[in-house]
Amino acid sequence: MTVTQADDPPLHFRLHVFICTNRRPDDNPRGSCAQRGSEDLREHLKDAQKRMGLKDVRINSAGCLDRCGLGPVMVIYPEGVWYSFTTVADIDEILDTHLVKGGRVHRLMVDRPAGS
Repeated sequence: MTVTQADDPPLHFRLHVFICTNRRPDDNPRGSCAQRGSEDLREHLKDAQKRMGLKDVRINSAGCLDRCGLGPVMVIYPEGVWYSFTTVADIDEILDTHLVKGGRVHRLMVDRPAGS
């Protein structure tokens, strides 16, 4: 839940996207988001965001977000919505539905609301 105060400063970015690009050794039993393609998918999202002129959205690499078994993962703030994604099509759907239109891609959400 996002809690704001009346005297909080305005948001610097409308949305802030953190994509796990953590890389562990190949033999690590937890694996890593980078091994599952998160670096290239992050670059795709970042390039698309720039092409579309979404200057109020920030795309960042993140270290381990501690949801390794679900990876690759991203979290979007201020809402705190988590997504697991594997393809460029997934990234494009998140971009259009969440970052542009303000909706949710329920099929990719890690913590789905009840009934979705």
